Amino acid sequence: MDNLGGPILLVFVVAAIVLISVFFHFVPIGLWITAAASGVWVKFGTLFGMRFRKVDPKKIVYPMIQATKAGLSLNINELESLYLSQGNVDRVVAALVSADKAGIGLTFKQASAIDLAGRDVLEAVQVSVNPKVIQTPKVAAMAKDGIQLLALARVTIRANITRLVGGAGEETILARVGEGIVSTIGSAESHKKVLENPDLISKTVLAKGLDSGTAFEILSIDIADVDVGKNIGAELQTDQAEADKRIAQAKAEERRALAVAVEQEQKARVQEMRAKVVEAEAQIPLAIAEAFREGNLGVMDYARYRNVQADTSMRAAIAGESAGSDTVTEAGR
Repeated sequence: MDNLGGPILLVFVVAAIVLISVFFHFVPIGLWITAAASGVWVKFGTLFGMRFRKVDPKKIVYPMIQATKAGLSLNINELESLYLSQGNVDRVVAALVSADKAGIGLTFKQASAIDLAGRDVLEAVQVSVNPKVIQTPKVAAMAKDGIQLLALARVTIRANITRLVGGAGEETILARVGEGIVSTIGSAESHKKVLENPDLISKTVLAKGLDSGTAFEILSIDIADVDVGKNIGAELQTDQAEADKRIAQAKAEERRALAVAVEQEQKARVQEMRAKVVEAEAQIPLAIAEAFREGNLGVMDYARYRNVQADTSMRAAIAGESAGSDTVTEAGR
């Protein structure tokens, strides 16, 4: 019996050590003592149940201690529910503490909704307390005189806690400000007026209420830089003149081609008429021969025909020489 007492005692010791280790694993006594020393009372059953619900007790208890020290009263079940919903408990509690110190009315329900919506609730509170400056890219716009201007604006925004869930982000603010800059410059009569009074852009854009439906409130819009770009109006006029020139050239070429076609047609008609005259003249000797054979034309008639023909040729020759001499005399004068 004495020989069996040693092994049995060893088994009991090992079993006790295992039970104590399991107990301290499922019930973190050190964490409970830390919470109690900080004024946060957490039941053993709550800590024990967190292990079975796969909740890290430290992720719940330490934020509870932080909130309690800051004077906030939070429900541990709500924190555990936020943790199980994949929320960031540390950031939510830190945001609640910051909002309470800054006098911002932020409830745990609002902070949880903002965090679960995918926004950084602590950053939102910080931006609400300390406004943030965002800068637009260079916006190109053209005044009515055709001169292009490149404007750069800095927008000071403050987070609107009540519109963080479902409100548009910074990209929407930048897009709206850029659109307002283009509209304001485009309505200016001259680019010089914009250069003389760049604050005209910021005042006009700010008056449009561009923060409507966004998660931010626009505090100010400051024009950081305005540069003169291209003379778009002159380039457009040049391009238009070049296009008009090409159109005129095309129409002129069309008219020239039409004139050439008409001229060719007229030449073809003249040649056709000449061919018909030659053909008709070729028929005259045949007609004379036929008239001789049928006795309709005598020798004397033919002789008179030849005399008339020779007389006509002589008159034509004299008329041609006279016209030529008159031309020479006129040229001499």
